[in-house]
Amino acid sequence: MIALLVNPNNANTGRIIGDLQAAAHDKGVQLSILSAGTEGEIDAAFATLVQRESGALVVAADPFLFSRREQLVTLAARHAVPAIYEFREFAAAGGLISYGPSITDTYRKAGAYVGRIPGLRRKS
Repeated sequence: MIALLVNPNNANTGRIIGDLQAAAHDKGVQLSILSAGTEGEIDAAFATLVQRESGALVVAADPFLFSRREQLVTLAARHAVPAIYEFREFAAAGGLISYGPSITDTYRKAGAYVGRIPGLRRKS
């Protein structure tokens, strides 16, 4: 069984769950959905994950979960649960693996491109 951690307050949560349920079904893997929209709910979600004896964890892309990356990485390590995250900052914080870019670097590059748009530069 694999667990998926989502933020129920994110408008994309339904789509994320549907996509992962379809992928899990195609692979014959049971998927357990865990929700956390507050710091305390993250601890409760990990307690449920341990109780259900999930073999791995996928952390959905979400601004709140991203802001709690140190907590998530620490709990995954404490409970010896292999976890995968979307953004590189999770791996940099000690997480097992990420499958996406650095969000910090992405924002930096976006700012550089916006700075090239004529007429948007601040006049001193």
